[in-house]
Amino acid sequence: MEITLSPVSSSLSKTFFASLYELTNGERIRTCLQCGTCSGICPFGYIMKFPPGKMIGALRAEIFDQVIKADSVWMCVSCNACSAFCPSNIPITAALMTRAKEEMLLAGNIPTELQAALENTQRYGNPMGESPRKRADWTLGLQPEVNILGKTRQPVDVLWFVGDYASFHSRMQSATRALAKVLNALGIKFGILGPEENSDGDSQRLAGERGLFEMMAQKNGQIFKRYKFNEIITTDPHAFNALKNEYPALGISHPVKHYTQFLYERLEQIKPLLKNEIKARVAYHDPCYLGRVNGIFDEPRALLKAIPGIELVEMSHQRLNSLCCGGGGGGMWLDGFQWEKAHTRLSEWRVREAVVASAEILAVGCPYEPPRFEDAIKTIQNASQLKVREIAELLAEAMGL
Repeated sequence: MEITLSPVSSSLSKTFFASLYELTNGERIRTCLQCGTCSGICPFGYIMKFPPGKMIGALRAEIFDQVIKADSVWMCVSCNACSAFCPSNIPITAALMTRAKEEMLLAGNIPTELQAALENTQRYGNPMGESPRKRADWTLGLQPEVNILGKTRQPVDVLWFVGDYASFHSRMQSATRALAKVLNALGIKFGILGPEENSDGDSQRLAGERGLFEMMAQKNGQIFKRYKFNEIITTDPHAFNALKNEYPALGISHPVKHYTQFLYERLEQIKPLLKNEIKARVAYHDPCYLGRVNGIFDEPRALLKAIPGIELVEMSHQRLNSLCCGGGGGGMWLDGFQWEKAHTRLSEWRVREAVVASAEILAVGCPYEPPRFEDAIKTIQNASQLKVREIAELLAEAMGL
């Protein structure tokens, strides 16, 4: 069947192609082999009208407007599996998928729930629409009091960038308090930004809102300048990724670690404090933006192995091939949309793997994951005994905090 190209089709395809060249390694899209690896490994590729490989085919055929008219790109959770396994090393997630989402936003083709999260981020500095004044409420009642830098103005060794879900989500606040207790037990001189902190913006960027990401980054960068600290630690792998890989291009550069890296460096100090045994088979879920994107696989596992009584087991998908929880790239704010398309959730697939591995605890290191996995447990047969615990929670329990 002959395809008739309209001027709009051709123009959009050429403009989009050119825009990819402005991105790091974006020109590699010309080396695509059309092997289908990206579409095959994409967790929702089977449900997309235009999975990644077919998107590139449409771009080459100069019919990319058909991709924009469809809405299947919103099934992408930016897990980076397509990029990790691409034999041509094309940055499919960072370039193709993210730029396509930008075009979708410009065309007004955006699910309502995602639109609300983006508007909340712009208005309140977080996607949940919570008041910035409540960002440090999780610290209430903790002793010693958590150092909120805007109040004390004290120099610290470590600036803890707590993040949105770790600050506001009711399920995550207990894990956030647990990490504060662990840091205190180690004698770490740390402080938080509290009400001055804004969303890191990384998931918003991957959902196509580059301008919003830059606005959040610049706000955080200005706040960082107010205080003296040696390094930053993050609760959230997405914040870690933003601060490590994206902020420096905007002139905001500081030494940064995910909290599991930071604690791993102090493992010999931690081991004598682990007095309580936790007898359980534990499966660790590799967060996409800690493991696959930034190569941090061993440090979280080493922390878990150090806890007396824990038997670490591996799920069938792990390390580079780990399954996504479904929360990245805007997925946290697209559950309704994606359920209508797929009638399943990635978090459910992961919980099934933990059950098959006979795990009693599913250990995680990302604030997106506990609420997602705990919801999934309610729907999966034989999963009711599975508990979801943040690594910080397990360490605090083993320390008797």
